Amino acid sequence: MIERLPLVALTLRGLLDRKRTWLMLALAAVPVLLVGLAAGAGHRVVEAHNFNLLIVTTVLPLIALVFGTAALGSELEEGTVVYLLTKPVRRSRIVVAKVSVAAGLTAALIFASSLATGLAASLSGNDLVRAGTAFGVASALGGVAYVALFLALSAFTTRALAIGLAYVMLWEGVLGGLLEGTRMLSVRQATLALGREWAGLGPSREGLSYEQGLVILALFIVVAVSLATWRLSRYQLRGGD
Repeated sequence: MIERLPLVALTLRGLLDRKRTWLMLALAAVPVLLVGLAAGAGHRVVEAHNFNLLIVTTVLPLIALVFGTAALGSELEEGTVVYLLTKPVRRSRIVVAKVSVAAGLTAALIFASSLATGLAASLSGNDLVRAGTAFGVASALGGVAYVALFLALSAFTTRALAIGLAYVMLWEGVLGGLLEGTRMLSVRQATLALGREWAGLGPSREGLSYEQGLVILALFIVVAVSLATWRLSRYQLRGGD
């Protein structure tokens, strides 16, 4: 099967099972439904900065967590990754292919969710299409970093889902609001910096700058992909022994 199907197609088929697909679609639809109901009732409850809570803080990390940990973690847990590693395929190619598929799915869902949320908010007369587009693009980039991080975690531990959730809730949530230094290792803060810049809001008083956001996301992606590649190489060596 591996010989017939490209890595991308194989990963895509593994991620898009019926249960996971419907769950992710429902999650992406939550902010759209909430804002749509509020706008339909004539309430202008959404402003541009609210996309942080609606998209960046909630929907984005959860979707990326599910796709990122499943892209490689499922094969490692079930042992089917052995069939992939015995093929003459570079480990970096395997990791990049799986990150690309999981990140692509995350980016597509999160951009559609953000844009649709902006359109729904505009029904009440508050034009947020630009904000929805800006935060959608920023969240798509942040999704790549999240997916790479969570995929790397799944390469090292079978508890990647729990550790990833702890990172999102504790490190980026609780500690991110208390300790300034944690923002430099926060995908959420980096994504927010990009979204605010492109939405025309400017940097927040306590947040990262646009340049810092770009650098942090790039570092997360490069380091996570490198670690996952190294881990797969070690996995093969131990299997051979």
